[in-house]
Amino acid sequence: MANANARHILVSTEEACQKLKTDIEGGADFAKLAQEHSSCPSGGNGGDLGNFGPGQMVPEFDQVVFSAPVGEVQGPVKTQFGYHLLEVTARQD
Repeated sequence: MANANARHILVSTEEACQKLKTDIEGGADFAKLAQEHSSCPSGGNGGDLGNFGPGQMVPEFDQVVFSAPVGEVQGPVKTQFGYHLLEVTARQD
């Protein structure tokens, strides 16, 4: 069965999400930005969501996590919680 490890940053606006993505692409540290900006409790842990399987996260999240290239920041991804930047850190299909 497929499973993945991922980390994310959750913010309230698409603009904030896009700015953080630009910062990361410019060399900023994902985990540090998660600690500073993410409204999810996982932010304190650098945005790390640990290991999970399909169906354990909201559908928009699953779609990206189980299809995106590993190690490449994706987003903004809109869910009922806000806007996410997602990075798959490992995946077994």
